[in-house]
Amino acid sequence: MDTLSLAQARRIALAAQGLHRPRPEGEVSMRRAMAGVDRLNLLQIDSVNVLARAHLMPLFSRLGPYDVGLLDRASGRSPRRIVETWAHVASFVPATTYPLLEWRRRNYLDEAWGEISGTALAHAHEVDLVRQMVAERGPVTAREIHDELEAAGRTTPRTREEWGWNWTVAKRCLEFLFFTGEVMSARRNSAFERCYDLPERVLPPAVRTVEPVPHADAVRELLALGARAHGVGTARCFADYFRLKGPVVRRALAELVEDGVLARVRVDGWDQPTFRHRDARLPRRAEGRALLSPFDPLVWERRRLEALFDVYYRIEIYVPAPLRTLGYYVLPFLEGDAITAMVDLKADRQAGVLRVQAAHATAHATDGTAAALGAELELLAGWLGLDETVVGPRGDLAPRLSRATAVPGGGAGSVMAAAAGA
Repeated sequence: MDTLSLAQARRIALAAQGLHRPRPEGEVSMRRAMAGVDRLNLLQIDSVNVLARAHLMPLFSRLGPYDVGLLDRASGRSPRRIVETWAHVASFVPATTYPLLEWRRRNYLDEAWGEISGTALAHAHEVDLVRQMVAERGPVTAREIHDELEAAGRTTPRTREEWGWNWTVAKRCLEFLFFTGEVMSARRNSAFERCYDLPERVLPPAVRTVEPVPHADAVRELLALGARAHGVGTARCFADYFRLKGPVVRRALAELVEDGVLARVRVDGWDQPTFRHRDARLPRRAEGRALLSPFDPLVWERRRLEALFDVYYRIEIYVPAPLRTLGYYVLPFLEGDAITAMVDLKADRQAGVLRVQAAHATAHATDGTAAALGAELELLAGWLGLDETVVGPRGDLAPRLSRATAVPGGGAGSVMAAAAGA
């Protein structure tokens, strides 16, 4: 059994994710963007838009500023290169991956959460109506379906009294049909609402005709994709990529080891059985730099992040403000092979400002971290179409970040101290 140091395991993980080297120069083409998606296998979708949509950030972290319209075209025009489904959670996946998740759509009673899995019984009549309306009118949004059902007296009016998503009956029906694959997202509109349509009008012909993949075979392939995306890790790391569970995962892992796709390795300081994918590369050094979304594949499995990078990180969106330690929407900053800072960011689009609401150094920060982070913030602000970056006073790194990157007189892309003491 080969033995790896933690530093070597980190470099393998970064190379597998395309984060081990400086970003390539030149314009990001559709081909390059789709190669990035294929490397990651999926782009997680989240409704929080305090900075940028979650699925947009991973490609920026790896490729730099790019036209987000590339993803809109890839997911919203025929032949679609990526489609939406439940993968890690709600995600964009390569269209070729969609058939590997058919078993999840079919087993919705076990795979979906209660509000969705129970919809077919709780709203059987409405499900039939919604299914018919999508067939007749698709692509159509949940809001449009609800308004039509409400006008016909077939559902109750929308309210805002409940906490959380507060989905209408129409939305629940559509999300049930989406989970089971009876409808798909043909595109997202300007309000980021799904426009639902039938699979035969969304999926590329080559994907529509694929025979269902047996459950065990699909799980083995998905586990291998998760392992390839991670490079090195535990069975839990690989299974979490597509949220796989149960005895079928253990059997798949054993088969992948037997077939030579995975090899057992020992990682010093990682006290769990660990495996390396056969395609994983070990670069001699890691020289990349990136701000990572809370939903980036490198950081979403928090125990893996802690084991590999020696940083504790949790998203605190749902933590009451006085109890937050790092901030509301915090992005780890990758510098070389270390996470050196955590920054709480907000895109103030009305003011044209990228607000650094807090900046904290980790134990791995260096004398150059503030300057490196400042340059990354300037790049991010420009990509988001914001004129300047304002650093607030919160966090031990904030004063150095302001001093290191302030531009006299401000201007586009500048970083300015927001507090007198900074």
